[in-house]
Amino acid sequence: MGIEIIGQIEKINGKDLSYDAFAERYLAKNQPVVISGLTDDWRAREDWVCKNGRPNLHFIATHFGKSKVQVADCDTREFTDQKRLEMSVGDFVEQWANDSIKESVLYLKDWHFVKEYPDYTAYQTPPLFSDDWLNIYLDNYHMHEDRDNFQKYDQISCSDYRFVYMGGKGSWTPLHADVFRSYSWSANVCGKKRWLFLPPPQSHLVYDRYMKNCVYNIFEEVNETKFPGFKKTTWLECIQEPGEVIFVPSGWHHQVYNLEDTISINHNWLNAYNLSWVWDLLWKDYKDTEESIEDIGDICDDFEGIFQRNLAANNTGMNLNDFFLFMSRFSLGNMVLLQSYSDKHKTLKSCSSAVVAQNLLLNLSTIKKTMLMMIAAGGVTAKEVYLDLRETLENPQFLSLVRDMGRTYAMVHMEEEDQVLSSKELLQKLSGFADPKMQICSPKYLVEMINHHNTFFFHLLA
Repeated sequence: MGIEIIGQIEKINGKDLSYDAFAERYLAKNQPVVISGLTDDWRAREDWVCKNGRPNLHFIATHFGKSKVQVADCDTREFTDQKRLEMSVGDFVEQWANDSIKESVLYLKDWHFVKEYPDYTAYQTPPLFSDDWLNIYLDNYHMHEDRDNFQKYDQISCSDYRFVYMGGKGSWTPLHADVFRSYSWSANVCGKKRWLFLPPPQSHLVYDRYMKNCVYNIFEEVNETKFPGFKKTTWLECIQEPGEVIFVPSGWHHQVYNLEDTISINHNWLNAYNLSWVWDLLWKDYKDTEESIEDIGDICDDFEGIFQRNLAANNTGMNLNDFFLFMSRFSLGNMVLLQSYSDKHKTLKSCSSAVVAQNLLLNLSTIKKTMLMMIAAGGVTAKEVYLDLRETLENPQFLSLVRDMGRTYAMVHMEEEDQVLSSKELLQKLSGFADPKMQICSPKYLVEMINHHNTFFFHLLA
């Protein structure tokens, strides 16, 4: 069964593209695009690439060979994905380079390179992709925590969503939509990829009647009885050249092939423009998890705890409580930055930080809309899931989060970074917007705090 390809993904020069234009044309409209001119000064494109354009496997094995990584066996399916193997980078490179020991096509995936080698700056995230709530948050907090004793569940907590991929010609990734229904960007350090994209309105056509199982490989014979809608799909295609970066929007299913020996750098991220996609998937996973374990509800003493742990272990990697804490901390960070800007400039209408302030207010308005959806769906169900404002504003983790956010938005909008107010000053200023108990203890309280706060700041921008 062949697929119908109806068009090519747009290609543009990133050097001529402002962040505002990118946000308007691609983030807000959820449209894919291939961008050139963003990776020319990356260290990785010097160190990791030979003069002939092929991967410098000797350099990689010499400098990073002891790292333990996950490697996909592209020739072996295991459940809904390719079989995964664990090996060292050195062993992977040896098998890749030695034709005589190749038993199958291997593809190194999901290597948390930035976390493992923080002192080696292989690349800088392009400003177009830097409004990244997910990785900024995970640089300072674990996504999943037990609220009783704050024990970290490392097995279901991801350190970040910044990855290196490496694979020989013929390695590939099965059809999928990205984790969290996040955005992603993927930059070819060297090599070429072929991408096939399915627009979100057609997503249901690649699932079975129960919307549980997805087509694995669009170029194999697809069972029409199991996937009756597949023959109706229409696809977009692109060939990604060395140095080009592809923006993958939320909810676009895609299948990817390495046409040459290839190294790529990939990030998943989310922000105000795709937060609704993340919530929709989280709520779907909530209902699916509820259905899958409802039979044990009457016989289990800790049904809620088991439920939330199962939800956190699924496709999204977080549960409702994790999401609420993420949104609460990020909202508070936006408020802190706005307070700091207004304290310095007195008015935000004419100051150089006005564009940053508008971005922060957009963030808060989007979180408010999402919390209203969360309230309508039932909100946070576990007890004692809250933020104490006094503790949070004095917490070094939170202050580090705020500094990272401030640095990011100043860079994205090419503005000067402002100094964050002290914890004491912030507590005094934010107390007027908060609950009398100085807590954010439910989506309802967070919505009320954002309402009070944004009303005040929209007046400063008027």
